[in-house]
Amino acid sequence: MKKTMFTAALLTAAAIAATAQAADQSPWQIRGRALIVLPEEDLTGVSPSIPTLDVSISDSVVPELDITYFFTKNIAAELILGTTPHNVDTSGPKLDLGHIWLLPPTLTLQYHFAPEGKIRPYIGAGVNYTIFYGQGGEGPGVTDVSYDNGFGWALQAGVDMPISEHWMLNVDVKQIFLSTTATVNGAIKADVDINPLLVGFGVGYRF
Repeated sequence: MKKTMFTAALLTAAAIAATAQAADQSPWQIRGRALIVLPEEDLTGVSPSIPTLDVSISDSVVPELDITYFFTKNIAAELILGTTPHNVDTSGPKLDLGHIWLLPPTLTLQYHFAPEGKIRPYIGAGVNYTIFYGQGGEGPGVTDVSYDNGFGWALQAGVDMPISEHWMLNVDVKQIFLSTTATVNGAIKADVDINPLLVGFGVGYRF
């Protein structure tokens, strides 16, 4: 009888320990970052042709939220959410194309090299879909500007540095390969590579 009770107690303790370990290894993680957005713009084509035309897109600093789900200790998927404003103008001729907001949700598949280490680097790659909205503020001579939404690719590298059982510091860099077609005054079409470099600093929480 005593042996049976002792065995049952051991099994109960093992089950409680397993449950606690499972709770500690929740697959869900969130991060909040301050994100520096650095467009690497390039004008690849204009119709009708204006050989001297060039485009400039301003940098931006915005908050960002990401949600990560771990399929295994090493493999995870991350959804990155944020929106960023930019001013756009051209030179040769000089035109103020006003401001535009970008909403670029990005989904990456990641590999985490040292998920239980004191420093936890990871890399990722994925897909981006950018929505352009909130156009306005155009300068003289510009009555209307529109941008085509579209898909792009993303590469990612970062590192998590745990500071407690659940909390961590994070540094993350992403390169988004993004192109759009801008239409000015309903007549001039310009193919633009935006290709923003995203540099983020923040904190994360593993549930």
